[in-house]
Amino acid sequence: MIAKPDTTLPAVLRPAPNFEPRRGVERPSILLLHYTGVESAAKAIDWLTCVESRVSCHYAVDEAGCITQMVAEEMRAWHAGEAVWRGESDINSASIGIEIHNPGHEMGYPDFPDAQIVAVEALCRDIIARHGLRAERVLAHSDVAPMRKKDPGEKFPWARLARAGVGHWVEPHAVMVAEAGLGRGVADPLVADVQALLGTYGYGIEPTGVIDGRTEFVVTAFQRHFRPARVDGRIDQSTITTLKRLIAALPKDAVVA
Repeated sequence: MIAKPDTTLPAVLRPAPNFEPRRGVERPSILLLHYTGVESAAKAIDWLTCVESRVSCHYAVDEAGCITQMVAEEMRAWHAGEAVWRGESDINSASIGIEIHNPGHEMGYPDFPDAQIVAVEALCRDIIARHGLRAERVLAHSDVAPMRKKDPGEKFPWARLARAGVGHWVEPHAVMVAEAGLGRGVADPLVADVQALLGTYGYGIEPTGVIDGRTEFVVTAFQRHFRPARVDGRIDQSTITTLKRLIAALPKDAVVA
């Protein structure tokens, strides 16, 4: 049971019953951002603090910027589900999770309000500073679970967060409107190269040389986070160049061999 907030930021305590000790790690290395995907923040928090839900998260941020802590940061919350990043499959043990209220793609997917993003930036900076988290380890739920998740989605202002010191970002390469890109079913050595680059960055994908369903979902997740101007799951020059820029901007010890 959480006794007091981990953050010095104003936060409401609403203890969640679904948590346990982290497994195999002493402290988190990933900050994982979600959207709630339900009608209201209150409904989301009720669900995240309900024993029957079998889910939980460390924090929730409502549309007005109110922060609620539900699980102590030292504990393993149940927010990531089946997921993988850089070969790590127990993302719950490796991460701190923040649920950002937004009804999501199935309910109109509105813009994230400014007051909410200001609070998210402050909370992320606070967590990053206390745990020494690396910029490239600030991830979307869709990054670690691309086959299942879309959140927080292409409207989430990753570029703004990066300017505030949260996350890894480069300016996306411009989209060529007339370029259709390569889609599902295409087999080409270029596809294997892009799959390998996605794996180098951290996505759970193998270089098969064929754009199958998984590849399409992973490319879509990459675009939602890093190239949101067009999210279509197709491999085009903008996606390739943006991916190469991101990898080039990584610290040398962050690149997966």
